[in-house]
Amino acid sequence: MRLAAIDLGTNTVHLVVADLMRPSSPSARRWRLVHHDQVVTRLGERLWPDGVLHGLPMARTAAQVASYVAHARALGATHLRIVATSAVREATNGRQFADTLSATTGVVVEVATGDDEARLTVLGVLDGLGQPRGPVRIFDIGGGSTEYIVAADGVVTASVSLRLGVVRLTERFPFPGTVDPERFREMESAVIEQLRTELPREIVSAPAPTLVGTAGTVTALAALDLGLPAYVPDRVQGHRLTRAAVERQRDRLSALTLAERGQLPCLEPARADIIVPGIAIVLATMTILGATDVIVSDAGLREGVISDSVARISGDLGYPEDR
Repeated sequence: MRLAAIDLGTNTVHLVVADLMRPSSPSARRWRLVHHDQVVTRLGERLWPDGVLHGLPMARTAAQVASYVAHARALGATHLRIVATSAVREATNGRQFADTLSATTGVVVEVATGDDEARLTVLGVLDGLGQPRGPVRIFDIGGGSTEYIVAADGVVTASVSLRLGVVRLTERFPFPGTVDPERFREMESAVIEQLRTELPREIVSAPAPTLVGTAGTVTALAALDLGLPAYVPDRVQGHRLTRAAVERQRDRLSALTLAERGQLPCLEPARADIIVPGIAIVLATMTILGATDVIVSDAGLREGVISDSVARISGDLGYPEDR
């Protein structure tokens, strides 16, 4: 059976296509990646001043989702899910957009709550990292929100979804030219203050020495830190980013204009404006959580949707569940 998942994010739309596999053991992965792709459509562009999704971002996002649905079906996917996150969840017209997209694609658009997003992200991250034992803290930087999660042996014990994301922060602190260090410190301080105020104690004080980061900012930083000429998921997966490495990339990217950032390998032009605010979120997170390094996960919510679908289908087929 072939499955597909579309992660409809605030900044990016992701497609993953995978084959369901009979597990060789209860702990073995039950799906095999067939195809993946992503396109930046920036659905959340100009969302926050008035809380409304705007026409052009909706049009380009809807077109991309429809294209992915058609592509997944052409590849033979018979089980397809679309999961929308922060922008659709927050916008006053988000439900209307989701309903219209459901009608045009023939696939129900699931609007994930913050708790849903945390659970699916944990599924994807821990599956990609090989189900590490013991408690871990995970943060997932999105375009409109960032999820902070504590999980122990695959079970979420604490989570929160904050209205803190790279698109949101970029619109508040734009850096079209080189980055003024004082302006960057102002932005980082604003993020630190938000985390101090809004992160629950059970996340800040969790006895979880491992910090895992997922999504575009941390994976791009990993690729830049590794000096990759082209993005290689297997090289990025599990890479350890030290604070010093993140600060080196901050200094490197801050010296470049927007156009120059967009010419770097592994940093596509559509991400060139959001990478600097993303670095501020990473550094502020490390500060508040007292972390000296971050383990990078290339896998995230989209893989979590596949894993969740596989668990549901495997149960129907009588396959053993992971424990």
